[in-house]
Amino acid sequence: MSDKGWRAFLAAPGLEAWAVLHGGPTAVYRTSSLANAAALAQAISAVPGLNGTHAQINLLSDRVTVRLTRDQLVIEEPHIELARAVSAVAKAHGAAADRSAVHEVQVAISAKPDAIDLPFWRAVLGYAPMADDNAIDPLGNSSTVWMQELDAAKPLRHAMHIDVSVPREQAEGRFAAAVAAGGIIVDASHAPSYWILADRSGNKVCIAAWPDGAVDPSEEHAD
Repeated sequence: MSDKGWRAFLAAPGLEAWAVLHGGPTAVYRTSSLANAAALAQAISAVPGLNGTHAQINLLSDRVTVRLTRDQLVIEEPHIELARAVSAVAKAHGAAADRSAVHEVQVAISAKPDAIDLPFWRAVLGYAPMADDNAIDPLGNSSTVWMQELDAAKPLRHAMHIDVSVPREQAEGRFAAAVAAGGIIVDASHAPSYWILADRSGNKVCIAAWPDGAVDPSEEHAD
């Protein structure tokens, strides 16, 4: 697995509706009723090549959310054509794409390397493994859980924060809204890739536009 796939996806034309979040390529299409949402979801499910790819379709009365994969590190060339085909189906059904509605929440649980306890979190939440360091809701409804190793130099033995993954053009607005609501800026040095905020009690949240085309300033001139 590598980042080659998601980079190719982001560079491909005709995918304006799609964002690459922590959980892979995602698009939201607005609908006028639950019946229309269901009809659109059924039509998308019939896109050739989509069956068997672990794609996920969620619907509400006013929208249909499509994820081509839950893991952005397994994006491959066929996902580009699948995304185009899904967008064509949505357009034929009169459903407009809404990138402002695209987002994903992840719970990041940090611990020292000798205290990583992912089997516990998978068991207690009823989650399934997706990679060696995370767990996903098998129903596709709830946040993913990611186990992150704490820096050995830090005095803490455990910590927890929330990751909010959004399209690149939505990140700064989400950041501004959080600050206006009382959020405390912890680290903005990596913007527009991500910002770290905290509430008044010190609970942290990361608003991340990566990997959806936002570059970390520290990586702009990397070889």
